[in-house]
Amino acid sequence: MKRFFTSGKKKNLSSVVGNLFMVLVYLFLYAPLLVMIVFSFNSGKSTSVFQGFSLRWYNELVTGSAQLIECLKNSLILAVLSSLAATVLGTLAAVGIYMLSGKRVEGLLLTVNNIPMMNPDIVTGVSMMMMFVFVGALLGVSGDRVNFSTLLIAHITFNIPYVLLNVLPKLRATDRSLMDAAMDLGCPPVKAFFKVVMPQLGSAILSGLLMAFTLSFDDFVISYYTSGSDFVTLPVYIYSLVRKRVRPNLYALYSLIFIAILLLLVAYNILQNKSEKKSRNKVAEGVRGKR
Repeated sequence: MKRFFTSGKKKNLSSVVGNLFMVLVYLFLYAPLLVMIVFSFNSGKSTSVFQGFSLRWYNELVTGSAQLIECLKNSLILAVLSSLAATVLGTLAAVGIYMLSGKRVEGLLLTVNNIPMMNPDIVTGVSMMMMFVFVGALLGVSGDRVNFSTLLIAHITFNIPYVLLNVLPKLRATDRSLMDAAMDLGCPPVKAFFKVVMPQLGSAILSGLLMAFTLSFDDFVISYYTSGSDFVTLPVYIYSLVRKRVRPNLYALYSLIFIAILLLLVAYNILQNKSEKKSRNKVAEGVRGKR
């Protein structure tokens, strides 16, 4: 009996220590974001002393930061286009790997797919810059023409592996016999795929799209080496301000971005939970019908 209570106390103590450690980790991760949000409402220019609540920097962000808003617009355009293209290509690549019968070829393709994720960003950025310069020299294009097109190609390239790794596990979890049954009933292979398999991949495709959008919007190193002076993204513009004093209007901008992404993730999780509940209810109803 004594041993039972002793073991119970040890388990309670370990759970308390584990919970405390988890709280400290989350506090360490999100404390800078909370400080940024608080000081975005500071009435003064100080980024260390809170002088009073004010919407001054949000107002200046809208009215007096034309270049900042332009760079934000560039980043959004680039992130949307690159994430959409990477989602389409990554989904097609996942389907192609899924249809392969050889394990060795599949393993080789997945190894190649992992290279952009394992490479340091600076290696990827410099190698892409050299490739664009080399191809530009072959085509007779001058070096100052590195612009939006090269930046878009670079972002699509490093986003595809993340989309593929989101879609492929979900694709492997689907039942191949469903597509075979649809084709046996007279449905063409392409139509059978879009009617039977694609609806089951919706959550995985959306996850890959959100991840690609976030990575593209946040990228600095690869964008720094593959962009030109006529199309500047927000991270590159922020880097150019490092030598100067950081103004609180940047706090206001990134607070809005953080809140927007947080709301997007919350909405996505709610929709995903609802779809999972519907699928479980359908399975339960099917089991009850069989009984």
